[in-house]
Amino acid sequence: MSRRLPLVLSLAATGALLVRTYRKAKNVERLAAAVLETLLNAIEANDPATGMHLRRTAARALVIADAAGLDAAGQAAVERVALFHDIGKIYGALFDIIHGKSKLTETQRKTVLTHPAVGANVLAPLATFYPQLPQGVLSHHECWDGSGYPRRLRGSRIPIEARITAIADTFDAVAQTRSYRRGRGPDVALEVIEQGRGTQFDPELVDLVLLPPVANRIANIRLSRRMLHGRRRSHEHEEVPDISFRWRAPSLSPRGIPAMGRVD
Repeated sequence: MSRRLPLVLSLAATGALLVRTYRKAKNVERLAAAVLETLLNAIEANDPATGMHLRRTAARALVIADAAGLDAAGQAAVERVALFHDIGKIYGALFDIIHGKSKLTETQRKTVLTHPAVGANVLAPLATFYPQLPQGVLSHHECWDGSGYPRRLRGSRIPIEARITAIADTFDAVAQTRSYRRGRGPDVALEVIEQGRGTQFDPELVDLVLLPPVANRIANIRLSRRMLHGRRRSHEHEEVPDISFRWRAPSLSPRGIPAMGRVD
């Protein structure tokens, strides 16, 4: 019996260490999630229209990811990239250019093209927790045929999160009304995506998006300013899902925020 006691104590100590390590890891995960949520709240506070665009894009990207058969971790990675793909546009100089009323000059256009790299740099400190996030944001304007930017990646070298986000982003940019132009509706958005099959977009993903059940789910996602502030409207459209990284202290009641720029 006495010989077994050190082993029992050793096992108990190991178990306690594992519990502490697990709790520490969970706390770190919660902190990382809180950082993401803070970033999203900051985007929405600074530019509500962009916040709604990001949430709609994320919801549509999740539909595509589900249709593509990605597992839960893969879908979460897609959601994060879609939610933060335009974070680089919140940078002061870019924000002023993008929200200006006049036509872009060549210098301004080149500045706008830096927003994927700016966004990736902003998110780089979170790569330890979300390794796909900075690379996905950096790559969301790459094209299947290699004509995109900033690195001219081609085909499957483009991260899957970025390929999916690019389609969802384009759908929202075409279909939705923005401050500088009226939306052209889901049918035109699907036509634009079909036209980009094999050039701008992954052809297999485009084929999935054009399937009627998938296309209908994407088209039926809505998010209004009223919904963004927790006042959901009753309608037949699919509800925008909550963001999966949401973190709240147990004593707080979460806002009823459903989750889900111009394409340059």
